[in-house]
Amino acid sequence: MDNNIKLSPADKWITAPMSRFMSKSTSGGIVLFLAAVFAIFMANSQWADAYMSFWDDNHIGFTLNDMTLNHSLKHWVNDGLMAIFFFVVGLELKRELTTGELSSPKKAMLPIIAAIGGMVVPATVYLIFNGGTDAAHGWGIPMATDIAFALGVLYLLGDRVPTSLKVFLTALAIADDLGAVLVIAMFYTSDLSITNLGMGLGFFGLLVLSNLIGIRNTIYYAIIGIGGVWLCFLLSGVHATIAAVLAAFAIPSTAKVNESYFVTKLNSLRDRFSKIDPDDKIPNLTGAQMECVHDIKDLSRDALPASIRLEHSMHNFVAFFVMPVFALANAAIPISLGDGGFSAVTLGVAFGLLIGKVIGVSGLTALLIKLKVVSMPKGMTYLNLLGLGFLAAIGFTMSLFVTELAFDINLHPEFPDQAKLGILMASGLGGVIGYVLLFMFGKKKEEME
Repeated sequence: MDNNIKLSPADKWITAPMSRFMSKSTSGGIVLFLAAVFAIFMANSQWADAYMSFWDDNHIGFTLNDMTLNHSLKHWVNDGLMAIFFFVVGLELKRELTTGELSSPKKAMLPIIAAIGGMVVPATVYLIFNGGTDAAHGWGIPMATDIAFALGVLYLLGDRVPTSLKVFLTALAIADDLGAVLVIAMFYTSDLSITNLGMGLGFFGLLVLSNLIGIRNTIYYAIIGIGGVWLCFLLSGVHATIAAVLAAFAIPSTAKVNESYFVTKLNSLRDRFSKIDPDDKIPNLTGAQMECVHDIKDLSRDALPASIRLEHSMHNFVAFFVMPVFALANAAIPISLGDGGFSAVTLGVAFGLLIGKVIGVSGLTALLIKLKVVSMPKGMTYLNLLGLGFLAAIGFTMSLFVTELAFDINLHPEFPDQAKLGILMASGLGGVIGYVLLFMFGKKKEEME
């Protein structure tokens, strides 16, 4: 470490280790996994009733004139905290669609096709078990891939997995998230309030107009996005997470200053700072030096688009708070086969993820490559493509989220737990099988060279 950087004991023993842990790509998945394990343990312990009651029976509400919102903690987690998760998903979607792996037809074709296959086939498998029954509406549960868990497993393999495979899975998961958002918007909404929906779309239009005329203040977008778009969608019957995605798409994705101006101005500020005569009698920067540092900070902020700044600043909050809390509230799955073994809902979800995802992602992709409709990404083989298909079967977070929307618990309170058991089984097996296949048939970087 640079001797000029002075670390306090708190920095050395607390802040720095935590920063290193949180910066690792696998850390979010580890925390999410631990939260899920704790929730499952509590659901199968002597404290199960108290744990469930904490999330379901404690309410938070407020009243403004004639409008009243009063919901359970679990409801606020799913409609409030998860809106933040979907906001970050929306920012990632926008980045990928504008400058990333989905920005051109050539780049986007293969992961989009794989994502479509990975949604249609699992839904079909689920309906084979549950079509024509009261549980049929759960067909969307096995359609989604948990990007945090899947990428976490992939990055655990290190250099045994080519970069192209990581890029492909990321693009696949992003396309998959887009499909999940569309499915939620179109098929998992309650009775619509056209007035509130219209007001929400009006606020969204205001954000788009603000973007076009050059407003880049993130606080402004937060106030209109939360107090306007999100609240109106929450009251309209369309799930509030859709509002979060729309708001994310309205955030400016262009920087205030271009690259050449940034380089020129930064060099000028650096020269200005170096010419300031420091006062060696005091340990801190002089007033002139601090002013120059603030100018450098402002310039750096202006060189980053608001969407990128928000995505980076919110990533750790989502990975280490929002998603673990969601798992604590929703992954409390009682492990019980009952008298009749696995239910049709459990089997439909489990086979939909474990078989449907593999066929839809790996099978369809391999078929198109064989037919020369698309080309095989560099470094990918059919065997590690198969392993990737099993990783796509990890549907944990998104599948649990859709489970909460899919069933009427007043009519069939047993369906959510049955679906969650299937999610748990398939996600666990998919992660293990995918890891083993990629480890066995992957090659280290030096071996490939």
